[in-house]
Amino acid sequence: MSQSSPGQSLPGLSLASEDIAGSPEFRHLSSIAGIAVDLRYAGPNNFVGRDLYSPFDCAWLHRDAAAALETAVAWLTVQAPGHTLLVLDALRPQRVQQQLWDALEGTGLQMYLANPARGSIHSYGMALDVTILDPHGAELDMGTGFDDMTDVSHPAREEAFLASGQLHASHVANRRLLRGAMLAAGFSGITTEWWHFDCGDRERVRATFRRVL
Repeated sequence: MSQSSPGQSLPGLSLASEDIAGSPEFRHLSSIAGIAVDLRYAGPNNFVGRDLYSPFDCAWLHRDAAAALETAVAWLTVQAPGHTLLVLDALRPQRVQQQLWDALEGTGLQMYLANPARGSIHSYGMALDVTILDPHGAELDMGTGFDDMTDVSHPAREEAFLASGQLHASHVANRRLLRGAMLAAGFSGITTEWWHFDCGDRERVRATFRRVL
């Protein structure tokens, strides 16, 4: 992709959180029809137990990821009518990634985070944490909650946990439904978190998109 492509930002640059609203590179989550939003780091319902986003509004995605999310919504509407994608995290500024990284120092759990020195894809607005709501508005049971830092959360180990009874067939079916929607839209999952999806190649994103500080 050339540097003049519409989906790209100027390489090597960053953007302050307070400047997001004025940037044409980003779209607010409220502009995406058919989703629900519950940003877990914008309140106390997360593993550090406090709001990490205030005073800034972090309900944003890079326009490329926003367009892909719209495709995922359309896929889910056809494949599972009445179900809704619930966004748990989208844009995560660099300063918040650093706070999360520091909170896990010495715990052996930093493997669940991208090193902020390298840059989380969330900090470019090109990653999503997401789950699914059923037609009654309840979260589908995925076998673990969001940010559960145990092996049971690992997509790579689902078959083993299914065989051992630690995951049920319904848990795996729900995860597969989520992956179906996201992968059909061009996102890619990771081996350690059923809820996390990247939009685009990580190295290209780090090299050519602007990081939000």
